[in-house]
Amino acid sequence: MRPDLFQSPDYYLLDELLSDEHKMVRDAARAWVKKEVSPIIEEYAQKAEFPHQIVKGLGEIGGFGPYIPVEYGGAGLDQISYGLIMQEIERGDSGVRSTSSVQSSLVMYPIWKYGNEEQRMKYLPKLATGEFIGCFGLTEPDYGSNPAGMVTNYKDMGDHYLLNGAKMWISNAPFADIAVVWAKNEEGRIHGLIVERGMEGFSTPETHNKWSLRASATGELIFDNVKVPKENLLPNKSGLGAPLGCLDSARYGIAWGAIGAAMDCYDTALRYSKERIQFDKPIGATQLQQKKLAEMITEITKAQLLTWRLGVLRNEGKATTAQISMAKRNNVDMALTIARDARQMLGGMGITGEYSIMRHMMNLESVVTYEGTHDIHLLITGMDVTGFPAFK
Repeated sequence: MRPDLFQSPDYYLLDELLSDEHKMVRDAARAWVKKEVSPIIEEYAQKAEFPHQIVKGLGEIGGFGPYIPVEYGGAGLDQISYGLIMQEIERGDSGVRSTSSVQSSLVMYPIWKYGNEEQRMKYLPKLATGEFIGCFGLTEPDYGSNPAGMVTNYKDMGDHYLLNGAKMWISNAPFADIAVVWAKNEEGRIHGLIVERGMEGFSTPETHNKWSLRASATGELIFDNVKVPKENLLPNKSGLGAPLGCLDSARYGIAWGAIGAAMDCYDTALRYSKERIQFDKPIGATQLQQKKLAEMITEITKAQLLTWRLGVLRNEGKATTAQISMAKRNNVDMALTIARDARQMLGGMGITGEYSIMRHMMNLESVVTYEGTHDIHLLITGMDVTGFPAFK
């Protein structure tokens, strides 16, 4: 494993826009990634295993629900702090950020926003430390971009609910202690239920043979007449807007996280361009390689400005779903382009595990699809500016 020599690019001096707390939170996450993630992540990606030993550390750096209030075990941080943590974790690996992001935005967020006080006190403190790991059950085998068509359902049996159905492509599923599951009631209204590992009829088979997010555990959620206690229903919001509100938070985190992956690829390519000698000079002294590097830092800087402004809007409660979609789509596409250009700059070395670039590139092929595909986010922006939905 090569030493982690990462230096974060800040071409427009964005650090001057951050508070001392923001920088302290970011630097703590960065130091943890350098110490705990970078030395092991290539090995775990090659093995297609999730490094369970990092879970406690993720909790300690605020990787689980940093914006959750202190009384529920969170750090009570703002949205920019959350974004910076996601940026640093994904700089290490998108799969590790997925674990963190799912726990924060798709499990803790709905329990905090849509749950009652008993549910918050029961689950949130343990989720914040990583004692509990959660997952989010929305996507189904036949309903990805159209979650409203879900067939997972539950019936009121008097003293409990009876849950049936299946979800797929679920991060954290194979080892999750709880799942926030979205299902239709007998009237067809979507509600969230907290399903706990050990409930009879609930299973979480792992998804194998992935070429992407290999250091992240992915699986299915299968519900075969699962008896869910009535107190496990999230009472304070229903309808499709409930899970979509969670996805707003998660997509916001992805917009920051993708910058981390892009910065790592850029930093690797920049360092390599100064060391690699061809035709008696560093390749960084050639016009074609400088073009690539100049375009990389330009796109990273644009993404940093876009996402910082989005964080300000989130803090002020003004950010719209469409604004979040734009940032997620732009930044992931930007990161993919940078990963591919950086891979070319490294030549054959770019495909090896000695460098992080190929792993980032493969991971980003999942990130560009999950929580709204590249094309769906384009249509969200199109609908926002024209007023016409064009999804079908």
